[in-house]
Amino acid sequence: MGRARRSSEGVYAISVAAELSGMALSSLRLYERRGLLTPSRTDRGTRRYSEDDVERLERIAGLVGAGLTIEGIRIILELEDENARLRRELARLRSGTGQG
Repeated sequence: MGRARRSSEGVYAISVAAELSGMALSSLRLYERRGLLTPSRTDRGTRRYSEDDVERLERIAGLVGAGLTIEGIRIILELEDENARLRRELARLRSGTGQG
């Protein structure tokens, strides 16, 4: 029985991530250069995309389809990331694990 894979674990090569997201390889490289996502890298520098990365690419595709610019997408993703972080922190505080 294999170990469970975390959704943040980089497992897909760029070609697979591009196919899964329906995007061109050049788009994935551009989005990385512009800071929209950061795939993990192997010791030799090969990009490895996770399930979370593929979901983020799908979100980016939706925002591109809605007509947003890359800068607009970057701002939205940053706000969504911060919102998710704050929700996790609030849940942690509500559960009592934040008490020292």
